[in-house]
Order: sequence, then C-alpha cells, then structure tokens
Amino acid sequence: SSGINAECPLRPGEHLKLSDKGMIWNTDLIETMELQNIALNAVQTIESACARKESRGAHAREDYPDRVDEFDYKIPLEGQVEKPMSEHWRKHTLSFQNAKTGECTLEYRPVIDVTLDEEECKTVPPVIRAY
Repeated sequence: SSGINAECPLRPGEHLKLSDKGMIWNTDLIETMELQNIALNAVQTIESACARKESRGAHAREDYPDRVDEFDYKIPLEGQVEKPMSEHWRKHTLSFQNAKTGECTLEYRPVIDVTLDEEECKTVPPVIRAY
C-alpha cells in the first residue's frame, strides 16, 4: 500500500458506533453502511490513483503529465514492440480491500481491444487525445 499512510483514519468501520439497535426502518444502520461503503471506495480510489504514474483522461497528475501506453500511438504501430503490462498503464486496475485492516491490494487486467461482434460494431483503435 503506497498511497495512504498506514495510520490513515479511513479504515472503514473501525470508529463507527450505532446508537439505534433496532432492525426495522433503522436509518442509522443504513447511513452507517453507506458511510462504510464510501470509505472503502475512497481508500481504493486513492490507492489506485497513487499507483498510476501517468495522466490519462480524467486521471491527471502534474508530476506525471503524459500517458504511458503499450505502444507509442503518436507514430505508426508497424515495427513497434509492445511493452509488457508492468511497463505501461493501458490496463484496468482491480482493487481489493481487507475490511478489518483497511489494507488495499491492487491487481491489473488488460484492456479488451475488440468488440464482441465486429460486423455490428467495428473496433476503434486507441488514439492520443489532444485538447
């Protein structure tokens, strides 16, 4: 876990207490569960963003202004060698969090580059967005 200090107060559920113990129309329980879910999502989002050393779309970092792809899409792909997944960020981040300890683990999976039915919907190759 590289993004959040180990003493981060966002360890979901650690400091929560319910005063309403009823099980019928218990808004305290519902709101506490929603808060726990928001905290879990916040930790995973922060960890994932800190791990991603690039800028891409809505994920922008001043310390890493460029996107890092498996190919250099600014030039023709012919003759280029694909970078291994560990060296680029054109991949999906999967985050898992231990609800008791707050520890967040990140894994990655490749982007699916083709559509399910090429006749119905043509595949659109990646391009650099220039604004």
